Amino acid sequence: MDALGLMDAFNAAWNGHDIEAALDLCTHDVVFESTDPAPDGRRFEGRDEVREAWLPVFLQLEGRFDIEESTVSGDLVVQRWRYDWGTGHVRGVDVIRVRDGRVAEKRSYVKG
Repeated sequence: MDALGLMDAFNAAWNGHDIEAALDLCTHDVVFESTDPAPDGRRFEGRDEVREAWLPVFLQLEGRFDIEESTVSGDLVVQRWRYDWGTGHVRGVDVIRVRDGRVAEKRSYVKG
């Protein structure tokens, strides 16, 4: 799967609130860097740690990511997005590294 196809499937899993599908698209040693706590976030390594970090977002059933722009350069994907949860929203960017057709790193940043 190419990087754009991977991102389409990955984003669909997020918006479908299907954490297992999202994790299946990640390497076993996936790294996630969260947006909180400020100012540097927190680093999670491996599918088990990443599952625990992502679970609250996946359980927020009214939440939805809208991808505003995706840029691919080799194994690097940069996505600008807006996340709406019904009573508010936040805009941000993910810097994603792809390895062997899977998400290997997802570093998230938000405005504000």
